[in-house]
Amino acid sequence: MTSPPCDQTPAQQPGTGLRADAERNRCRILAAARRLYATEGLGVSMASVAREAGVGKATLGRRFATREELVNAVFADRMDAYADAVTEALADPDPWHGFIGYLHAVCAMQAADRGFADVLTMTFPAAKALEARRAEAYDRLLELIARAKNSGHLRDDFTHEDVVILLMANAGVITATGDAAPDTWRRLVGHMLRSYAAPDAPIPALPEAPRPTALYRAMVRLSRTGPGQHT
Repeated sequence: MTSPPCDQTPAQQPGTGLRADAERNRCRILAAARRLYATEGLGVSMASVAREAGVGKATLGRRFATREELVNAVFADRMDAYADAVTEALADPDPWHGFIGYLHAVCAMQAADRGFADVLTMTFPAAKALEARRAEAYDRLLELIARAKNSGHLRDDFTHEDVVILLMANAGVITATGDAAPDTWRRLVGHMLRSYAAPDAPIPALPEAPRPTALYRAMVRLSRTGPGQHT
């Protein structure tokens, strides 16, 4: 059964007061998980989510028995947006332009939410709804790649695995640079598009490189926190 949306007030929710309390706790947990995942990635523990939400671990466990269940609930809307990005790209009458737009859109989603950056480079077999949407997006991505190749602008040796590699690389850049050089990912995508393009393909202008001082701050930050961590 679908749970009530989190913008409902307890008085609007059906059932007993206990049911309203349970839904209120669910919404607090989801909001806390979104905040923590967005800034720190999926390495956040369930205990940290419970603490951020102001509930006990037992309460969290009653609402979301596993991390996969929580991830599925937190990122359902973002996975919808991810699937919609492929659909929008396929609607572009210029297949190469649509392909470029898709890569920029998805990498921007990663940059906006570290947790979602992780989601796009991991699998969650127990999160059925999330994985179903990912599968739908994958099928459309294959079509998008085929159309871009047929246009003569995407290299023939490009494969869908190259998209996964880009997303992994982008997730790493986002983690490493943080808010010290937050637009560095755009430079990465610009360079990768050049490697994907056929000789005569029109290529967008390469975004400016981050300033040396910004990259230095990112390197200092990374040396203090370690790879995969976030301050």
